[in-house]
Amino acid sequence: MYKKYISLDVGDVRIGVARSDLLGIVATPLEVINRKKVKSVKRIEELLKENNTKSLVVGIPKSLDGTEKRQAEKVREYIEKLNNNIEGLEIFEVDERLTTVSADRMLTDGGKKGALEKRKVVDKIAAAIILQTFLDSKR
Repeated sequence: MYKKYISLDVGDVRIGVARSDLLGIVATPLEVINRKKVKSVKRIEELLKENNTKSLVVGIPKSLDGTEKRQAEKVREYIEKLNNNIEGLEIFEVDERLTTVSADRMLTDGGKKGALEKRKVVDKIAAAIILQTFLDSKR
């Protein structure tokens, strides 16, 4: 049986969102949620409904040596908030080391030079990298 997934790259200001295809093979960037302008938990619940899934993949930020710092705690607190407000969630955690760096490099190589231009998309590309890592590990 195939399963669709939504992934999140959770930051203090923005949350990058990506989704898988129907077969759970390919990750695609979806959107960036600005946490200062939108009720992010409500928006994530809407995205789960729109994509007919209850499966979330969330990147956990770790240091290069694999240790978890304060940002990882903040992401886990957000995961708890999602679990408390959205019924029936299935959440998978993925090590997201260097995903934002990879996304930024892809954008620079792809011709996006301006910081503002990159900021609008880097988080959803990082979410797609997180999700693709997860999908590849399942095969």
